Amino acid sequence: MANQVMVIGAGPAGLMAAERMAAAGHHVAVYDAKPSACRKFLLAGVGGMNITHSEAYDDFIQRYYDKADWLSSAIRQFDNQALRDWIHGLGVDTFVGSSGRVFPTDMKAAPLLRQWLSRLRDAGVVFHMRHKMLSLNSTCATFDHQGETVTADADAIVLAMGGASWPKLGSDGAWQSMLAEQGVHLSPLRSANCGFYSRWSEYLRSKFAGSPLKGVAFTMTLAQGLVVHKKGECIVTQDGMEGSLIYAFSKYLRDAIEAQGEASLSIDLLPEVSESQLVAKLSSKKAKESLSKYLKRTTGLSGVKAALLHEMFSKEVLSTPVSLAQAIKHLPVSFFQVKAIEEVISSAGGVCQESLNDDLMLSTMPGVFCAGEMLDWEAPTGGYLLTACFATGRLAGQGVCRWLATKT
Repeated sequence: MANQVMVIGAGPAGLMAAERMAAAGHHVAVYDAKPSACRKFLLAGVGGMNITHSEAYDDFIQRYYDKADWLSSAIRQFDNQALRDWIHGLGVDTFVGSSGRVFPTDMKAAPLLRQWLSRLRDAGVVFHMRHKMLSLNSTCATFDHQGETVTADADAIVLAMGGASWPKLGSDGAWQSMLAEQGVHLSPLRSANCGFYSRWSEYLRSKFAGSPLKGVAFTMTLAQGLVVHKKGECIVTQDGMEGSLIYAFSKYLRDAIEAQGEASLSIDLLPEVSESQLVAKLSSKKAKESLSKYLKRTTGLSGVKAALLHEMFSKEVLSTPVSLAQAIKHLPVSFFQVKAIEEVISSAGGVCQESLNDDLMLSTMPGVFCAGEMLDWEAPTGGYLLTACFATGRLAGQGVCRWLATKT
């Protein structure tokens, strides 16, 4: 028997849930506050659509930090390879980049989305855009539709309304108060994959803001003694740092700032050269040679890397080969504040595991399921965010089908 089911949120998680439920023969209606689907997904694809990552599952699942065990039930059923196969089924080819990240061959999100939406409509999925949810009572939702109040009832609902990053694209976190009133346990939404504020000198701000910091490695010692070390690149901004390598440390930096008011890490400006090799290279300073020329001639360091050395160390520290080599390999940088959640790539926090069953149904709201960034997890950029959104959406859709089967 076909049931009427509702998806609220037309992002990747919601659309995947819709696909699973439509495939099971249910009548699916998708509601979203915006005029079109997957607006954040399309924005993410502007610079190259990183859809997932190619690394082995045991490494892949650890990118979800302390929520890895919880998410494994969803992601193991729809892992990175399954996601690639699904994309290929839409007629879109993929390739693995040099970093292990997976992209559509044309690097764009729009063609993939067009094919997907066409397939969903062919399967009978009906879209109701410009519907912003105002309230939720069991499996009955009330929406504002261009000034008109609209009520819709369903046999089951999947909530996939995102976190609170980039609210202009639809994920404003307004659902938190609605679920809290229903006794759902929530972890506060916080910035993830974000930039951080540092106190740069006027010289660094005026001369090097916007400069890419390439070919470096970050090391950070966490509170429990674990040492995290990663290579990559980022950007030195006017007020701190942004970019992929900083995003990979954002959970650790944010947690340290929340606990202590400040967070620090160490930058290796030349990770491919050992400290002893650097000392040997630096042991040939010419008389009256300036430090900048000396650094560039012996180590190749210049620009923003040299500026950071001047920013963090006194002339005395930089005056001998040994101390200069140590400074290059262990440059300390501190951060005091996290970028606002409205400006960041994703958010941490959301509906806690304890409020959900194994199929992602809310224990206090039978028939209501949650998926995607509404759930309390986070991951670095690199395709991990999207993979978990697809996988949890798929699991929630399957959960709806299983739950409805018990009602007949």
